[in-house]
Amino acid sequence: MKNCYLLLGILFCVLITPAWAQRPAQETITYDISPIGTSVFLDYGQIEYRGKIVNLTIFETQVAGFKDTEKIYSDPKTGLPVWVERDISDWFGQEFLTEDYRQDEHKLFITKFKKGKKVQEYKFNASGPIHNAILVPFSLRSGKDLKIGWSTEIRLPQEFKVQLASIEDISVPAGRFKAYHFTSTPAKFEIWISADSLRLPVKIKGLGGIPYALVMSKRSAGQDK
Repeated sequence: MKNCYLLLGILFCVLITPAWAQRPAQETITYDISPIGTSVFLDYGQIEYRGKIVNLTIFETQVAGFKDTEKIYSDPKTGLPVWVERDISDWFGQEFLTEDYRQDEHKLFITKFKKGKKVQEYKFNASGPIHNAILVPFSLRSGKDLKIGWSTEIRLPQEFKVQLASIEDISVPAGRFKAYHFTSTPAKFEIWISADSLRLPVKIKGLGGIPYALVMSKRSAGQDK
């Protein structure tokens, strides 16, 4: 019986989400991944989900037989994640994950399902609100009074200090930009945000076990389509 409820919960999430995605995204940003692959960021703005108004973001990544689609529901006021659904497939099969962010408790529960069955659950505690790695570059777009030395704290749930290290010119497939260059302590990622009114995340670089870089190749807004 327990597995039946879990399966019904997964089907509920999978079936209702495309209904929201049928409307055009308010913003679409496409990235080339180095060394190979693509990612697409789609912002659908505010929707009603589970009786609450949230922001819906979908982030799709495809790299050499690997595909990861993340549906991220976040609080419109704080920008913090509330709930995430991930469909992952590769050469070895498929799995479905949910991420339950209980921000009032500073806790994150990640549950993994395979073939409709719960196979693993992970619990993380933090000293404050927990961020989502995908949303971090986009949350920096709203930073105010950005000057070299500006900084903020994030938790993934590991704590990082994100600091504006420099303002520099950068070239990506979408063009050349003057950009805010953010670094993290510990050194886990670097982010370049265009220093203009759009504040576009034009480059995102991971410094972990498998280094990677996302570089913006194109961008469109709802009114451009």
